[in-house]
Amino acid sequence: MRSSYLFTSESVAEGHPDKVCDRISDEIVDLVYREAVKSKVDPWSVRIACETLATTNRVVIAGEVRLPPSLLKKDKDGNDVINPSKFKSAARKAIRDIGYEQDGFNWKTAKIDVLLHSQSADIAQGVDNAADKQGDEGAGDQGIMFGYACRETADLMPAPIYYSHRILQLLADARKKGEGDAGKLGPDAKSQVTVRYVDGKPADVASIVLSTQHLDDSWDSRKVRQVVEPYIREALHDIAIAEDCSWYINPTGKFVIGGPDGDAGLTGRKIIVDTYGGAAPHGGGAFSGKDTTKVDRSAAYAARYLAKNVVAAGLADRCTIQLSYAIGVAQPLSVYVDLHGTGKVSEDAVEAAIRKVMDLSPSGIRRHLDLNKPIYAKTAAYGHFGRKAGRDGSFSWERLDLVKALKEALKN
Repeated sequence: MRSSYLFTSESVAEGHPDKVCDRISDEIVDLVYREAVKSKVDPWSVRIACETLATTNRVVIAGEVRLPPSLLKKDKDGNDVINPSKFKSAARKAIRDIGYEQDGFNWKTAKIDVLLHSQSADIAQGVDNAADKQGDEGAGDQGIMFGYACRETADLMPAPIYYSHRILQLLADARKKGEGDAGKLGPDAKSQVTVRYVDGKPADVASIVLSTQHLDDSWDSRKVRQVVEPYIREALHDIAIAEDCSWYINPTGKFVIGGPDGDAGLTGRKIIVDTYGGAAPHGGGAFSGKDTTKVDRSAAYAARYLAKNVVAAGLADRCTIQLSYAIGVAQPLSVYVDLHGTGKVSEDAVEAAIRKVMDLSPSGIRRHLDLNKPIYAKTAAYGHFGRKAGRDGSFSWERLDLVKALKEALKN
């Protein structure tokens, strides 16, 4: 690996059109889990794959579900059909929380269509009963998933994506609190940070790009920079900003029309933003809108969890883990570890230890990380990784509670 180079990652704010859709899809996931508990339905039986489309004052929610009774109603023939009211309400609350109350996209007036349907029986039978009899349930699909960790930041994340997220989080907090002119920023924004690496370690920030919606039509790029620069510097407080750093703040000038009114959004189009900013491989599957029988989501969480604990245990400075699955089969087809030449033990040994310390079937992952909960809306923006594990069980895959078990497994 090169020792000195530039590397760039981008992030997008919660008001970006694609992130609006990710948020709505994950609000639907949380809704179904909450309603399952209220209806005394086993949350293990929840199934949902929800996609959202957003454009000018219009939202379309589609996908497959297995729903508790509280989300159903009777049609004229007495058959159970999906009741759209709570789904629409969840979408409106999400749009309102993000901050959209503009003419072209308004939480009060947007038309919302709910086109959800029952899960395919063919898929259900493979998920409910593992073909290899090595788990309670089979994987919801085939695929490959990656996890990654490194020592570049306190949260063991790559520096460029970490700082790109941080900039937008601080600006969103200031906007929602109405702090001075920051209260006149809009919900839609994108950031991009280029980090200069020297001897393989982050040295300074070489360029900063930020495009943010603003509600005051009179603002130009100079005014926007005046408003956002203090927040950018705060976000980058623990890494140097190079003296010759290039700043590009609203480089096209005015940015008033934003969100789904300016560009259509779809669930799952920001998978690199959601993960490691391009610093590690991605299997290709999106996370938002899916229950955790879908290994696109749960196995990616497990791979991050394992990689983070490997690095935290001092077994390596960098770790990439790949898992692969077949639909209806519980156990992964392969477990691959790459320590990028930084390992204190062999990759083979870590692969064996991983299988000892965690059941990597979908049910094993869900049980170990306690994933059958309404904890997903907060993952929809600013990354699924590098976050703080919450008391409500959110971001459980960021815990460091496997360090001891990994060390013990490597002794045996």
